[in-house]
Amino acid sequence: MSKSINHLATADGLFFGKGALDKRKTEKMVDDALAGTDDGELFLEYVQSESLSFDDGKLKSASYDTSQGFGLRSVAGDVTGFAHASALDEQALKRATETVKTVRSGRGGTSDESPRGTNRLLYADDNPIDGVPFARKVALMQEIDAYVRGKEPKARQVSVSLSGSWQVVEIVRAGGWRAADVRPLVRLNVSVVCADGTRMEAGSTGSGRRAAYGDIFLPSYWQKEADEAIRQSLVNLDSVDAPAGEMPVVLGAGWSGVLWHEAVGHGLEGDFHRKKTSMFTHLMGEMVASPGVTVVDDGTLNDRRGSLTIDDEGTPTQRNVLIEDGRLVGLMQDRMNARLMGVKPTGNGRRQGHAHAPMPRMTNTFMLGGDKDPKEILASVKKGLYCANFGGGQVDIVSGKFVFSVTEGYLIEDGKIGRPVKGATLIGAGSEALTRVGMVGNDMSLDPGIGTCGKDGQGVPVGVGQPTLRIDALTVGGTAT
Repeated sequence: MSKSINHLATADGLFFGKGALDKRKTEKMVDDALAGTDDGELFLEYVQSESLSFDDGKLKSASYDTSQGFGLRSVAGDVTGFAHASALDEQALKRATETVKTVRSGRGGTSDESPRGTNRLLYADDNPIDGVPFARKVALMQEIDAYVRGKEPKARQVSVSLSGSWQVVEIVRAGGWRAADVRPLVRLNVSVVCADGTRMEAGSTGSGRRAAYGDIFLPSYWQKEADEAIRQSLVNLDSVDAPAGEMPVVLGAGWSGVLWHEAVGHGLEGDFHRKKTSMFTHLMGEMVASPGVTVVDDGTLNDRRGSLTIDDEGTPTQRNVLIEDGRLVGLMQDRMNARLMGVKPTGNGRRQGHAHAPMPRMTNTFMLGGDKDPKEILASVKKGLYCANFGGGQVDIVSGKFVFSVTEGYLIEDGKIGRPVKGATLIGAGSEALTRVGMVGNDMSLDPGIGTCGKDGQGVPVGVGQPTLRIDALTVGGTAT
């Protein structure tokens, strides 16, 4: 028996095994709801989730939640009928069917061809919540708190959070087509505030993946996270005001890829292109970045936070090259936008949960590595800014203009990293920043597994990444006078 069939058996046991829904009746209602439409599906979901927060030596909050429900969607052209409920019963599904039947294509046809199947497994189906006793989770947070306070005398506040979820989904399409996925997700975060006299600065770090908690409970794992939070806090204690103005900027490998996720990635999602609201509209096949810049969205990476065996429409995820050697060559598509644009779906149809309709979303989006040594990239900058970590950011999809806060940055002086800076922001436009990439490093890495992307009120887990790279000119907003 293949692993994908095991997933379907797990899902069937949750959604049909308890007697709430009958499989044959459900398939018949889906056929009835989608007759004469262009597309649509029934999305069934079951989720267990937990979140623990430890602060100032105490367990401040602990929550556990179990939720389930369905979302039923019919699509005709670019019009969507959608109904959802948290009750998994025949009466709720009947009411939803009557609602979505108001959307018809008018051509009397049947829904689009269903996605192809897949037997691959990108992550184990272990439930992280059941795998470790609650008391052990609290003990881990106590150990991290004690470790930080014992190691760093300047530590004044230690915050630790631990979260996990186990999501089971099943997609039912017209004609009895079904697919399922079992998705674990875990994350650990550590934040430390250090003080030196009257000055206090924070440092934080985190990591996560699609797996059970596993080695997160090993000292070799969580001590590394705690040490990094301490390091960042101490670095910020020594920081000076950031300079302002246009200058060369070097972005560190890994999490810095969040800049491209926001400033470029959203503009390469199919719905914005179809509606002609993306800054990249009409630029397919054109040079939109410097030679040597290749950007990929890949939902097939093992255990990664943004990976999915199948997307939320049942399409297997894939590796999608978006920008190749500076040229725009691809977009990310869900089924509806792909059909309306005359192309194939790419496995990027995602939704926050059963109460939301799917839309084109990123998975793991990153820039590939080049051939430059990171030290060579730094040595090429006489005076500029090195950005190691980012916080929040904002971007306008239409113009591509962005503002990002730098949580760990350093002056670059005569090709070497100098004093750390505080209060730095990066200001620019994604289309301009792409064309100003002057050097691309050979050290591409992915983020540690902490990304969450928001779009139209829906949040989904994602991954980002990049190598060390130099942007020849970018506006830096600083606090230095």
